[in-house]
Amino acid sequence: MITNYLESMQKQFQYYKQLGDQTFAQLSEDELLWQYNPESNSIAIIVNHLWGNMLSRWTDFLTTDGEKDWRDREAEFDANIRTKEELLLKWEEGWDCLFAALGSVNEANFNQIIYIRNQGHTITEAINRQLAHYSSHIGQIIYIGRMIKGADWQSLSIPKGQSQTYNADKFSQEKKRSHFTDEFLRKT
Repeated sequence: MITNYLESMQKQFQYYKQLGDQTFAQLSEDELLWQYNPESNSIAIIVNHLWGNMLSRWTDFLTTDGEKDWRDREAEFDANIRTKEELLLKWEEGWDCLFAALGSVNEANFNQIIYIRNQGHTITEAINRQLAHYSSHIGQIIYIGRMIKGADWQSLSIPKGQSQTYNADKFSQEKKRSHFTDEFLRKT
């Protein structure tokens, strides 16, 4: 069960990373830096915040508090990313840190308590907390990207107006288990 949960979380994080990757691929450098107004966050600012949070939460995940003393959360919301290249480097660095930490969790250490801001969390609580946090920010990234691109936006899921066609295709096939269910049943 623990292994299934960890594999499922890996896939969920990979899915949200992919949504971000697909959004960045559609946007120019200027679009990634665009802010609706001075008080709003650009995609670059959101990425900078995610990067800072990921490094803080996932570095030494099992052994140190997730709020590192070297983290400068306030600076994460400054417009200090200047290029698409810098944005992508920080994006990848954050995710690399997360996936390395997830890879260190196993049945032997799964029941230990970890701390975030001196508050104890089970591994499940800590992982779920971060998945919810990151998915909300990636939703913001997608929404900003879609606003910027307008009619030129390439859907990341079922394109608008294509639900009936998509569902007709799915329901014309035999029922089958999801990939997650197949993995679970194979291991039980």
